[in-house]
Amino acid sequence: MRTSTAGRVGQYAALLGYLVFLAFPFLWLVSTAFKSPRELGSLHPTWIPRHPTLDNFRQAFDEQPLLRAAGNSLLAAIAAAVIAVLIATPLAYVMARQRTRLARAATGWVVVSQAFPLVLVIIPLFLVLKELRLINSLAGLVMVYVVWALPFALWMLVGYVRAVPGELEEAAAVDGAGRLRTLVSVTAPLLAPGIVATALFAFITAWNEFFFALVLLKTPEKQTLPVVLTHFIGAEGVADLGPLAAAAFLATLPSLIIFAIIQQRITGGMLAGAVKS
Repeated sequence: MRTSTAGRVGQYAALLGYLVFLAFPFLWLVSTAFKSPRELGSLHPTWIPRHPTLDNFRQAFDEQPLLRAAGNSLLAAIAAAVIAVLIATPLAYVMARQRTRLARAATGWVVVSQAFPLVLVIIPLFLVLKELRLINSLAGLVMVYVVWALPFALWMLVGYVRAVPGELEEAAAVDGAGRLRTLVSVTAPLLAPGIVATALFAFITAWNEFFFALVLLKTPEKQTLPVVLTHFIGAEGVADLGPLAAAAFLATLPSLIIFAIIQQRITGGMLAGAVKS
């Protein structure tokens, strides 16, 4: 009994430490965003600003086109998430239901593709987009985001498809439904939590992505928010800490808001699927 209690205490302590580890950067970012320049230069920093101010936010918007960059990021992230889900859903269905060598090879490719670093794939992607005349365009960036998110989206959706009872599809086939009708009318509604989670993953990945946007987008009018955030760092590597923290805080809000809105639906959908007979 004592061993079990000690084990639970250890688990809760480890979980608490992990939460503190995850929350510390964000809490420090929020604190920095509301501090005055005098507090930012203090030798004895505090968690709670003594004199909270919104000057960092005003300065951030005055110095950089944050709204335009946020619009570019939002457009690219939404388009990438929608396209990735539309492509990954039928492919995941085939990979999960067809136990063939080709399906196993595709699953292996999904796993192996995650090991490739960004630097390794940027040159061939750049050459392909150059031939298609999509360099310095949001359409080309969306294409890259879709390609980059698709393997992990497939891996996620394959697991959700395999969790759907095959008997439901067999019953639909007995009633005369074809593969496409079964996927749309029977499987897709049960996959809704998985599709939403996959779309959220693709959106957050595209929203936070920096390297591809830095290489592929040249004109300031088309740059995304992560790239614009680097403009708060001077040529000598000195960061304008207050406005940078304010802009970075605003950049994290869409992901947090979207997750807060849909997380209850994701959890509810998973629990509902778990009790189906």
